[in-house]
Amino acid sequence: MKFGELEGKTVFITGASSGIGYTQAEAFLEQGASVFGIDLDETGLQNLKQAYPETFSFWIADVRIQEEIAESIRVALKEFVRIDIIIHSAGNLDDDGTTLDTKEELWDEVFQTNVKSIYYATNLILPHMLKWEKGIIINTVSSAGTASGNGGAAYTASKHAIIGYTKQLSFDYSDKGIRANVICLGALKPERNERKNASNGEPGNVTLFMASDAADDIHGAVIPAESLIV
Repeated sequence: MKFGELEGKTVFITGASSGIGYTQAEAFLEQGASVFGIDLDETGLQNLKQAYPETFSFWIADVRIQEEIAESIRVALKEFVRIDIIIHSAGNLDDDGTTLDTKEELWDEVFQTNVKSIYYATNLILPHMLKWEKGIIINTVSSAGTASGNGGAAYTASKHAIIGYTKQLSFDYSDKGIRANVICLGALKPERNERKNASNGEPGNVTLFMASDAADDIHGAVIPAESLIV
């Protein structure tokens, strides 16, 4: 499927080196968009750079650290001038434990990676989007964001938090040209991080649609793709 309006747009993607983030980056690159990816794992980023040397750039960054996200955004804006679309796909699993089994350190680690990283990047890029009076924010969750049983206490709580945060973004900024939504992509298996590309193209296709003009009237929604298991 071709979305001509995405050609020439700049997309900022966290967790772009593997799994869903890699698939999303590749999907936008195939549409002619420019993509700036960040991740701690350089391998997948280098693969994308080799395949799309003119339109893909990256920065090695830890999404848990605000200064590293800020630096990556500075580099992205210097190279591409603007960021039209933010996609948050970086994430961390817990050990599927109950709340009594979850140590505070693990809880903090999961929330720092899954939730606070989105807060960091959004607050750094959103002011630019508000100046441009246009921007798209797409946050990626698993089915743990709408139900229980697909993760432990920390992971499930973090994914619910992402949905609530996105809905509030939409409430606060939809009348200022910002379109914020969530893609719910089903249960994520731990081995997803070992894959450099998700075998199913569904994450990319759903994300392309949500970034396209066809989804212009969709705000604060949770778009399910529950059949996807990656």
